Amino acid sequence: MTQAPAADMKSLAKHEFETWADSYDRSLLNHFMFRPSYAAFMEEIGGWYEVHRRPFRVLDIGCGTGTLAEWLAGSSWPVRVVGMDYAEAMCREASAKAGRNGQGRRTDPARFATGDSEHLPFDAGSFDIVTCSNSFHHYPDQQAVVNDMRRVLKPDGRLILIDGFRDNIIGWVTFDVIVGRVESNVYHAPWSAIHNYFRSAGFSSIRQRKLNLWFPLLVTVGDAAQ
Repeated sequence: MTQAPAADMKSLAKHEFETWADSYDRSLLNHFMFRPSYAAFMEEIGGWYEVHRRPFRVLDIGCGTGTLAEWLAGSSWPVRVVGMDYAEAMCREASAKAGRNGQGRRTDPARFATGDSEHLPFDAGSFDIVTCSNSFHHYPDQQAVVNDMRRVLKPDGRLILIDGFRDNIIGWVTFDVIVGRVESNVYHAPWSAIHNYFRSAGFSSIRQRKLNLWFPLLVTVGDAAQ
């Protein structure tokens, strides 16, 4: 697949999500894709916490309007959350929603920041878990993104990445044909490529699974080496 120049991909994605922020939570995609993704995150995070049993920090890349942060805030886990998005309007809506839903009652509520996924504005080893759902196809240099996700993880941290599964006929039609025409300048990587991204970045215990029949999603999980 021929991709547009990186600057064009980023500019188009930013414009799309800036204009979508106000109606994002009312999108039908919340039912078909976003909420199943957040549920998968919660399952994987819960599995990590059962092993490590300590306070932990989560970085949610491409956080949108902060729904995952809201779910985590409602959990009993000792978790602190940072949401990051390339679109400032998404971060503003996420902060406003956190205030409306009472996250401010937590000792350390979620915070939201704008940033570029290829150059994360955080120190190495800052987070226990990094999540990213349904935005990876907008990133021009996907290997660089995974590399930087690995950099900001602690040695026993975990990366959980979810994006469209395009390796069967339903996924190919959904993501390569329909989404590719609607959004343009996106690239849904096949499962094997994402596995290779993780391996090249130094992740271990890499595992992948598919969610959903319609709007199929690929969940890829990797642990940072000790």
